[in-house]
Amino acid sequence: MIETAPVMHTDFQAPRERQYKYLDLLILTFVVILLISNLIAAKFTYIGPLPVSAALLLFPITYIFGDIFTEVYGYGASRKAIWRGFYASILMAVMGLFAVWLPPAPEWKDQKAYETIFNAVPRIVAGSLLAYWFGEFANSYTLAKLKILTKGKHLWTRTVSSTVVGQGVDTIIVTCFIFYNKPLSFIAKLILSGYLFKVVYEVLATPVTYIVVNFLKRQEGIDVFDRGTDFNPFKH
Repeated sequence: MIETAPVMHTDFQAPRERQYKYLDLLILTFVVILLISNLIAAKFTYIGPLPVSAALLLFPITYIFGDIFTEVYGYGASRKAIWRGFYASILMAVMGLFAVWLPPAPEWKDQKAYETIFNAVPRIVAGSLLAYWFGEFANSYTLAKLKILTKGKHLWTRTVSSTVVGQGVDTIIVTCFIFYNKPLSFIAKLILSGYLFKVVYEVLATPVTYIVVNFLKRQEGIDVFDRGTDFNPFKH
């Protein structure tokens, strides 16, 4: 396995007011991917015999971002990203409902198709937010603790282990919310296929995660260990 490259400067606690080169851009990208995932989540397809949501094309990337935030910038940065994604998703759901409720112009004939997508969004977002909130925080907490336990070595053990925990929580909650009216056997298949897909996705993305983490640690000059960190998700 590839090991994390050494950095010039190592901080054991990220300075609160420190300005980073890439953190804001990474959080913005994370939020955009999260919003798109919520919009496309209602459609599903089949990979072999297993049904999967269209959101699986993008959503696992948010967990990779969560790993990067925690590994490079610390749990506090991950917490900031999670809450920003949370607020953005709520705003998208509210505005989607408002757009559906607006009376359509007589010449506009796509109201039913519009309702099919955006009337589903609040339910999807409600389930996604609950799953995302628990799953992302479980992911970040697991990675932060494992980083201390492994003394910053063997990044792959942290990214894979945190995904196994976080995606397990996330997949069960979000699938039950979005597909609550489907047969139980279908929901069970969807949970199994979604979970396996996400874990494999994370494993295959490990080399890319190493490259990005190494690059950011060098460019930002930090490598945060969350010793003494308050893991309360509501702390600002």
